[in-house]
Amino acid sequence: MHKTWLEVALNGTWGKDLQPQIPVRIADIVAEGVACAAEGAAIVHVHAYDEASGRQRDDAELYARIIEGIRSRADCIVYPTIPISGEMGAAERFAAIDSLARRGLLEWAVVDPGSVNLDHFVYLNPDEHVRHGLALAARHGFHPGYAIYEPGFLRLGAVRARETRGVPQPVYRFMFSDSLPFGFPPAVYALDAYLKLLADEAPGSPWMIAGLSVNVLPLVPAAIQRRGHVRVGLEDAPLGSKQSNLDWVRAARRAIESAGGELASSAEVRAALKR
Repeated sequence: MHKTWLEVALNGTWGKDLQPQIPVRIADIVAEGVACAAEGAAIVHVHAYDEASGRQRDDAELYARIIEGIRSRADCIVYPTIPISGEMGAAERFAAIDSLARRGLLEWAVVDPGSVNLDHFVYLNPDEHVRHGLALAARHGFHPGYAIYEPGFLRLGAVRARETRGVPQPVYRFMFSDSLPFGFPPAVYALDAYLKLLADEAPGSPWMIAGLSVNVLPLVPAAIQRRGHVRVGLEDAPLGSKQSNLDWVRAARRAIESAGGELASSAEVRAALKR
């Protein structure tokens, strides 16, 4: 029986000026992750912040405290991001990922296979970085999380995964937006286009709907009907969201169950990825 994975992305790179309700303090990130897991989120994605400045800080020690803090109170998959600047060297950019993986703290990690203009800046992921991230995934056994902003991300990600011996199954996350001019809007025709391409390039791969500055909940019935998964949370939500992470998780759960879906536990997500 197909069960739906529910992921929550707690904060992202926005900062409180653009997304006032995001958790920044480690204690707040942990508390929200635990609360969302209790409501059915099997997967929790986090960005670590410097608490004094409120800016993203991709430090292995901060991520370790977050991951261990959530896992000590909830059985869920918790995974970090990478620095947004693609102008860093690959080894430096993935240094925290490498450190966390060596400690056995990673089940998933971000490896975004492509670059895109996100209106106000270019999100750079040079091919060297993609290869480096996948090599780390193969070495340490974590699943690459692919954010698919444009169709070319999917094609390149599939090619690089086939080339990387021993890499665990990537998870393809289709990124939609209502307000940022990249990729597709959250529409059924767009989802079907991605699914046709995925069937051609990486058949049978797990996928989910997500995005930036978007409400993907109207797309949930189509995703459930097509055996997909769902991500929500304040990283993905429309900017200035008045709904909290917990509100988004509860709304997603209702939408999934109303569409006839049933939520997967973290154990069921892990088991599905081993098939």
